[in-house]
Amino acid sequence: MQPLPAAADTDQDYFRHWLETFAGYVRDVDYRSARPLFHPDVIAFGTHRDVIASLEQWVNSQWDNVWPRTTDFEFDLPSTRILSSDDNTMATVIAPWNSTGYDQNNKPFERPGRATLVFHKHAPLWVCVHSHMSLNRGIAQQSFANRPVKNR
Repeated sequence: MQPLPAAADTDQDYFRHWLETFAGYVRDVDYRSARPLFHPDVIAFGTHRDVIASLEQWVNSQWDNVWPRTTDFEFDLPSTRILSSDDNTMATVIAPWNSTGYDQNNKPFERPGRATLVFHKHAPLWVCVHSHMSLNRGIAQQSFANRPVKNR
């Protein structure tokens, strides 16, 4: 069997930058800036919904329930794996992440998780068409921070 189809170095760099950019928008609770990274009909899975069939539904059900209630979101770039189709039109990013959650007494706790992101190339850019972000097992799903949304 052939090894997994790793993305070319230039695409590796592109997706690592994409992850850093997206993580910054999550930390800033900046929905407006994050939206262009995703296809309008993105299909997502998340903590608060099993299947989400559009970016707008994802923002309203998942982003609203997570981004303002957590801090310090970042991807573990050294542990990230990036795969690409042979024709370089589809890519998959597998990335662990971490954030800080807050209990009802505002005491912080670590919120590690993992993400699978699928991209389609709309030359010259890549757009995310599927996202599955989930917490690691045993991590409290609720966080009680209450930060404002910077840009809806």
